[in-house]
Amino acid sequence: MDLNRRAFVLGLPAAAVCSSLPAGPSHAQQAIPRSAYQAMYAPIDDDLYPIPGVDLSRIDPNYLRRVVSYGTSEAPGTIVVDPRSRYLYLVLRDGMAVRYGVGVGRSGFGWSGTAVIKDKQEWPDWYPPKEMFGRQPELMEQMGELPGGPGMPGGPGNPLGARAMYLWQGNKDTLYRIHGTFEPWTIGTNVSSGCIRMINQDVIDLYNHTPLGAKVVVLGSPGGRRGQHSARAS
Repeated sequence: MDLNRRAFVLGLPAAAVCSSLPAGPSHAQQAIPRSAYQAMYAPIDDDLYPIPGVDLSRIDPNYLRRVVSYGTSEAPGTIVVDPRSRYLYLVLRDGMAVRYGVGVGRSGFGWSGTAVIKDKQEWPDWYPPKEMFGRQPELMEQMGELPGGPGMPGGPGNPLGARAMYLWQGNKDTLYRIHGTFEPWTIGTNVSSGCIRMINQDVIDLYNHTPLGAKVVVLGSPGGRRGQHSARAS
């Protein structure tokens, strides 16, 4: 996998964005043209289900995808999630990273620690943990009977969105996910039950550049849990 920023930059269909970025680290401070963002977050019609375009006026532009300078000792290919700033970084070479805006867990639902991506799914099914059914029993009315138990099949109405990456520690599923959302206006907020949600266009970009086994570091957040933890869902 090539994590050179010039080969990777933003994963856009719009080549003009790549050519607009200078070669040196100074491009971290460069403004990306609005037209490039419109292309980046345009509707996707050739996926399993259509994905609507994003209304950019409803999202703080700081949370839109861009390449930034990022000092870290983590190896290229590592995903670093900073819940405090509500950013996710995919570490590149040469002191750079792709930065994505994310939605993170509400107070008391956060988690921090180190994990790996052990599974990846396109249009994933959603299986709320029993703890969530206990808090929100009305959810059961929205569930069907899937092979893994009560759940919601993948699709536009599913809260995991277009893609999901599953965080494991050793042989234990943490039950935390990095996943898409059909509510892009929630990016940059503390809104989920612990999972890391991304704009669908962004989670597809990250998914395409993240192999199984990739390391994920979730930095500490106020009121969060660390290490092994109880079940949470989006």
